[in-house]
Amino acid sequence: MDAEESWRRYGLRPVGADLDEIRALLREHTTRERRAQGDGDTELMRLCCFQLFNSGDLDDVLLIWSAKQASFDAACSIDIEFLLGHGLDATKTHLSTNRAPSATAALDRLRELEADGEFEGFSVEERSAAYDRYYVD
Repeated sequence: MDAEESWRRYGLRPVGADLDEIRALLREHTTRERRAQGDGDTELMRLCCFQLFNSGDLDDVLLIWSAKQASFDAACSIDIEFLLGHGLDATKTHLSTNRAPSATAALDRLRELEADGEFEGFSVEERSAAYDRYYVD
């Protein structure tokens, strides 16, 4: 499945069992991309991350972070804002309660970017609308 097919099948705001399929798809392509850059479809990974961003489930934060860390191409393709589907403060709180090294790394990166003003004026709704335009146009 490529990004276009995923977009047609699940839309930009999937729910229920479709989210589980998107998570599995993202895990599969993250594993491929980690194995060898270019083996995973980073365009599809980006769409999956946006779809999960729209669901706003904090349990997806580390899955998105893992995808972003899969390779240089994935890091460039997957926006850090995709971690923030439930908002910046909720995401930082969620990550701070997790002792996994990946949670610490993600939290450190968010704090660094926040200190640099990267998230000033950030709004989940506005960011979602901007990404909608990216995929629909």
